[in-house]
Amino acid sequence: MRLRTTAVAGALLLLTGCGAADMTEQASPFANAQGARTVTLSVQSWVGAQANVAVAQYLLEHELGYRVDTVQVDEVPAWDALSQGRVDAILEDWGHPEQEQRYVEDKKTIASGGDLGVTGHIGWFVPTYFAEEHPDVTDWKNLDKYAGLLRTPESGGKGQLMDGSPSYVTNDEALVKNLDLDYKVVFAGSEAAQITQIKQFAKEKKPFLTYWYTPQWLFEKVPMTEVKLPPYKDGCDADPAKVDCAYPHTPLQKYLNADFAKRGGEAAAFLKKFTWTTEDQNQVSLMIAEQKMSPEEAAKEWVDSHESVWKAWLP
Repeated sequence: MRLRTTAVAGALLLLTGCGAADMTEQASPFANAQGARTVTLSVQSWVGAQANVAVAQYLLEHELGYRVDTVQVDEVPAWDALSQGRVDAILEDWGHPEQEQRYVEDKKTIASGGDLGVTGHIGWFVPTYFAEEHPDVTDWKNLDKYAGLLRTPESGGKGQLMDGSPSYVTNDEALVKNLDLDYKVVFAGSEAAQITQIKQFAKEKKPFLTYWYTPQWLFEKVPMTEVKLPPYKDGCDADPAKVDCAYPHTPLQKYLNADFAKRGGEAAAFLKKFTWTTEDQNQVSLMIAEQKMSPEEAAKEWVDSHESVWKAWLP
């Protein structure tokens, strides 16, 4: 699982996505503070999630007068922290049915915050320059034909399927096994490391096969074409060990701590209304990741030019 450092009250804490719920004791001390105008937002490691939080934080602070604390925590432990009230909101969730059942349906400690407005999709991608040269590579049935071209020192004689972090939502190792492909999943370790590798391959015009997802700003810099996997059908991914189908298209969701959803006042009302487009998210993501702006600077630039959008979010 992914490892990440978290800034909490001026201290650096090392969090692990493999830990049980007790790791949330290291989350922000500002969450769920009675009578205080403070909000704590969970922020995931990928830049799209960082863009959501940057804009929400900027508006909560500058328009509504809240103090906002952000905590970097892995996807599944973030649900534990949210249930316990150690964070107030998750602004981008890609689908965790087990946690939804436990915390939303059964325990009722987490409440839906509604759609983010962005539809996410995970898939396998090759660079468009390679797909144009070898059009049949975009059908999974032909991937073994190109395994030799996609070998790397890390893939051990097989073709390489590059993933980011093993803690992300991924079925790739099961897919490779169940589709009987001559490939090995190789983890770059993080989104940033994966982007660096993709850019290097593209600079050298080398072929590659990678796990990737939309929305993602990198498509503007490195055009990629999706490989068609067996069609997704409801339930085809129910058993993680037997998955043999494509990833679904997922309307990304927001979730709030249930008490915060009821008693969080203007902040909770604002976060429920927070909804924007893929284009909006990509614009802010590009400023953060490619133009090296701070999240606050990127948020301010977007806010300054999109008043008609965010005004509708204010309570």
